[in-house]
Amino acid sequence: MRSMPPAVLEEQTTSVSAPIGRRIHIMGDSCAGKSTLGKRLARALSVDFVDMDDLNWQPGWVALAETDPGEFERRLAAATSGDGWVVAGSYTRHAQRVFWPRLDTVVWLDLPRPLLVRRVIARSWRRYRTKELLWGTNYERFWPQLMVWNKEKSLVWWVVTQYKRRRRQLVHFMSDPQWSHIRFVRLTSPEEIEQWAARVEAHVR
Repeated sequence: MRSMPPAVLEEQTTSVSAPIGRRIHIMGDSCAGKSTLGKRLARALSVDFVDMDDLNWQPGWVALAETDPGEFERRLAAATSGDGWVVAGSYTRHAQRVFWPRLDTVVWLDLPRPLLVRRVIARSWRRYRTKELLWGTNYERFWPQLMVWNKEKSLVWWVVTQYKRRRRQLVHFMSDPQWSHIRFVRLTSPEEIEQWAARVEAHVR
């Protein structure tokens, strides 16, 4: 797998000199802030916001992407059928099949792993304590998140064990000729995300 040179990564990190377009995919690990940034960009660009988790999760934490991937991709295609949208979520295999051929920009929230782990634990505890209703029918359980030996139940397991693999995967996509039509923006800290988002908002006014 060929890595992208650091200079290229830096070039594609923070600039807003080129238009980001109106078809945008926000990617990153759990608790990177994909939905928060996605809603913000959708408001700024006056386009639809699409939460991939909202399309995926069915009652009882049944993942449509696993149980009926065809239906998941049909829903995703319908949600991204227009000329402008901001999609938040990974589901990379499905996204690449459905809307990456028409995609303008990928925004990759590449935050440090320790920060992501702290955020996962804090968010799960908050959702558990407040009994926050998720995607219409589901409630989060806190203690399974700490079961780092159980990949089926623990988001902490996913962040800890899949972090490097996902980073290698995104770097590969950035240098893959198949996706040369896509502009990649890589943001590596909460401060950088805020600064970049503010510049985009100012740029599109």
